Amino acid sequence: MLVSGGGIVGGNAVFGFAIREPWASPVAAGQADFARRNAPSAGRASRRMRAACGGVWYELGRKGTMEPMTGFAGRGHGMVREIGRRFAAGLVATLLLSGAAVPAWAQSADLALCDRIAADPADPDKPAGVKGVAEIAPGDVEMAIKYCRTAAGGARRALYALGRAHTANKQPAEAIAAFRKAADKGSTSAMVELGVAYATGAGVARDDGRARQLFERAAEAGNPRGVSNLAALSGTTPSDPAKTRALLAKGAETNAEAQYQLGILLAEGVGGPKDDVAARALFEKAAGQGHAGALERMGAFAQSGRGGPKDSAAARGFYEKAAALGNADAAAALKRADCPFAIKDKQGKLVSNLCF
Repeated sequence: MLVSGGGIVGGNAVFGFAIREPWASPVAAGQADFARRNAPSAGRASRRMRAACGGVWYELGRKGTMEPMTGFAGRGHGMVREIGRRFAAGLVATLLLSGAAVPAWAQSADLALCDRIAADPADPDKPAGVKGVAEIAPGDVEMAIKYCRTAAGGARRALYALGRAHTANKQPAEAIAAFRKAADKGSTSAMVELGVAYATGAGVARDDGRARQLFERAAEAGNPRGVSNLAALSGTTPSDPAKTRALLAKGAETNAEAQYQLGILLAEGVGGPKDDVAARALFEKAAGQGHAGALERMGAFAQSGRGGPKDSAAARGFYEKAAALGNADAAAALKRADCPFAIKDKQGKLVSNLCF
């Protein structure tokens, strides 16, 4: 997370043409440091420094964080803001025309704020320094739509985040439009979301063929969710088991769902040789990330000693965790363990279990 350059201190205002917030992406720690170093020259009567970035005013709090402001009372702030806008625009334009890469600190405050409140933690386009949010907070939805829409012209991840914001705001048509534009620009995360929409008929007419195409595009580009969704769409018998297995192998490096799906194919020998040891290792990885299906499979493998040592106590622990996450197979396994003796009628149908 690197920072932007200098600023102008005057009265109780600090001007910086780019800010890299400690809590967001490419723009504010350095600005905050600059403000701290120059705080004495700004007058001790004002203990909270203020900065302008892309038309958004920020305030340097006592702990050094940069916080968006709704207003600014300093003199001449309109002129400073305009100078800042023109300076930043001129700098970025010069860099673009010269063919040089635009540094992180020159990114807009709109993109920084969009990243902060709406970035998807699993989006491959997300910068490494951006944490992301699994779900956009209800109180941030309107602001996410505003800033992500403004930033969308220069960053496909902002377009994808805009789609997420519209989804959170229960605006499926707007969300689909944003995902479609982002996918057209190469966003694999947007491809996945569009694929889910077509697979479920959410906001568009259901079209499994179109969903498969989108998942395949995302999977071939290395998106783990594209891989796992492609496998899930294929069901227990993928149309091309070998290809699905190869794609899952790519996604299984980081994605729990891909690890689980690949483990199933390996355990059943679909799309290639059967390998219980490798399947168990994959289930264990996914189980470590809290995947309910993988926890249930680990319970079954540990209970029977399949692909590794037999361990009834460990099996029960896996089943309990999976059942707590709502896995019905794990709950049934726990019940069978507590009631091991089955009473059947003359036709061999289960009547009841004896529990101890």
